[in-house]
Amino acid sequence: MRGRTIKLSASRRLVGDLMRFSIGVPRVTVQRQMNLRPLLDARDGADARPSWTVLFLKGYALLSQEIPELRRAYIKFPWPQLYEYPASVASIAHEREHDGERVVLLSTIKGPEQRSITELETLIRAARSLPVLEIKEFRRSLKLARAPAPVRWLLMWLGLNIGRKRARYFGTFQLSVYSGLGAESLNPLSPLTTLFNYGPIGEDGSVTVRIHYDHRVMDGANVARALERFERILNGEVTDEVKGLVQRGAATIITSVGPSK
Repeated sequence: MRGRTIKLSASRRLVGDLMRFSIGVPRVTVQRQMNLRPLLDARDGADARPSWTVLFLKGYALLSQEIPELRRAYIKFPWPQLYEYPASVASIAHEREHDGERVVLLSTIKGPEQRSITELETLIRAARSLPVLEIKEFRRSLKLARAPAPVRWLLMWLGLNIGRKRARYFGTFQLSVYSGLGAESLNPLSPLTTLFNYGPIGEDGSVTVRIHYDHRVMDGANVARALERFERILNGEVTDEVKGLVQRGAATIITSVGPSK
């Protein structure tokens, strides 16, 4: 059967390069069924409900602040070793429209554990709505994808294996979800130490959450305990911050309208 050839776009080359470096990571998955009813109720009570992406991102950043292994990376230069970062850098996958096709591009947020839910929401909304070439990380990635293959592979290898550079260009953990489309990824690939995702969230707050981790950096029992703590953070610190948003919103309305008589 005669078909047609389709030239690889810059974005498809970029995905191929990421898979080239991801396929060699000995990745294992641990999942936990969570009940996030307290967070669900707090979110439903907000006038402007924060996205689930932001809530999970803030919770995972707080979790990484507590657990050093989540801020570590296996690097090969100048010899195999672990490198630990003082803070997290989140890498977030976005589906965008570029040059007539839907592409997946990664943005980064430095120190998400130190940022408010409102600030994280603003940053993610910008990455999803601004023109692609106005986002620094998108522009840099697409420029790299147009370079010859040996140059791309060398630069990516150096970026992933020089400790001080890795977090800046790639992040310390990745978030990639399809739950908004009613689906979930069971075996995602990433060159980073951990990638976490979650499935559709039920009306009772039930959800399946997974951490896909590099077994060279940590072990499964630590990840299982981390997931248990993750659930408590989401229903604790993150829920409290969402409730604070609701209270501040109510206070703003009272201030603008004036006290009732």
